[in-house]
Order: sequence, then C-alpha cells, then structure tokens
Amino acid sequence: MIPFTKAHACGNDFLIVTEEAAHGCDWAELTRRLCERNTGIGADGIEFFAWTGPRAGRIKLHNADGSVAEISGNGTRCVATWMAEARGAKPGDALEIMTDAGLRVCHVNTVSTESGYAVEMTAGMGVPTFAPRTVTLADGLAVAGIEISTGNPQFIVVVDNAEFAVAGRPWTEIGAAICFHKDFPHQTNVEFVRIVSPTEIEIRIFERGVGPTTSSGTGSSASATAALAFNDCKSPLTVVAPGGAQTVSWDGPGAELKLTGPAALIARGEAWFA
Repeated sequence: MIPFTKAHACGNDFLIVTEEAAHGCDWAELTRRLCERNTGIGADGIEFFAWTGPRAGRIKLHNADGSVAEISGNGTRCVATWMAEARGAKPGDALEIMTDAGLRVCHVNTVSTESGYAVEMTAGMGVPTFAPRTVTLADGLAVAGIEISTGNPQFIVVVDNAEFAVAGRPWTEIGAAICFHKDFPHQTNVEFVRIVSPTEIEIRIFERGVGPTTSSGTGSSASATAALAFNDCKSPLTVVAPGGAQTVSWDGPGAELKLTGPAALIARGEAWFA
C-alpha cells in the first residue's frame, strides 16, 4: 500500500508521496497508475518528497505520463501547503523546497481551515530567460511566439481572440503540434495568452506530459513574462486560467518572478501498488 496526499492549486492536482513510501517502486510506473483518471486516483502528476530540514524538503516530479519534469509551480505550492499543514506553519513563515530547477522559497500569506486546509502563498519562481522564436509546423504554418524558461521549457503564443485559436485552428491542436515539435527534442509546455488589460491576461495551457490542463504555475509565470516584456503589461499582473487566477510580480530582466496563489489539500489515503 502506498500512502498519499492529494492537493490542488487552481484545479492543477497532484499526489504527494514520500520517497520512503515509494522506496523500491518504479516511480514512473507508479505515477502512470495512480494518476490515471478512471482506474487510478487521478492527478496531473506525483511529487515525490523527502524532508531535509524542519521546514525544508526536496521533490522529484513525475508528470501523469510518467515522464520527469524539472518543476511545477503549482505542484511546488501544493507540496508547500502539505509541509505547512505538517509543521503548523503560520502567516509569515517560509518553506524551502529543492526542485530539479533549483531552490524555491514559499512564503505563507494566509492559512484557512474552515473547509479543509488551504494556504495562499507567494513563491519565488526563479529568474526567467526568454527570446522571440518562430516554430514552423509540419503543414507549413509559422507560429510566432516567445521561448521562455522558468526552470522548465515554455513556448508562449499571444492571441487576439476569445477562443485562443491560431490561424483559425483550435489552441489544443496547435499546442500539441508545438509540444511535440522536432525543434523541442524534450518537448515543451505551451501557453496561449490573451491580453485583457495592462494588468490582466487570460491563458490556456497545453502541458508537457499532461495535455490541456486547468492551471500551471510555471506557465502562468512564463505567460506573465511574455506579457510584461513584450506587450506593455504592468506588474503585478493577474493571470486567469480556467482553474482560477494567480498573480505574478516581476521587476524585469534579471529579477526573480514572484507567483502568488492558493493551494489546498483534498484527501489522504492509501493506494494498492504491486
């Protein structure tokens, strides 16, 4: 039996499993089995966790398809919420999490226990790197975008319609084509951004290893970077995804992104895995 906690951040859901509990298991196979929506528990990935200090830990992320990812902003915040509950954290406390993209520090803003356990926190998301890039699809369509790293690879496409379509084609179709494009041998996350106002954007997300998803912390951070650096938006910037809104603050090139948003624990249990 594998003990787990399930958490979500704006509908982006993760299982948290300790390295000790998963010892001896094939983590990729365990992730595929438990994340399956119909025959498993259902999640966008598993964060494998180990404590490294009183309020510090390390995580290894596997996407729902079993592939390894450097980091998930929302997944990291879910783990920080789990840590906060375990350690009785209060507003103002900081939790340190080492990811494959480096150290991330999460600051607790509010804690709610009215209906479960939920935390709003601000997490450092690292210093983004970015550059314009055009990807030519197999059918010849050239898609102009911005390639960004927020600890993991992102490709941002700015659109001008409420359907997030590109050249009249659904964003899910274009997202899949870019995600698996030969230009990205390790695949890439893809976000479609619509500018609502100088202080608000709306996004859709095609996530590497998952597909269309309700939210993404690194995707929200990358989308905000594109909007702030190339589209005259202003910080702090509200980023609205289907699962809810998060806020990104950024002082510009060379500065660390700050992502503020909620996360909540959903359930605890045990899963059969042989």
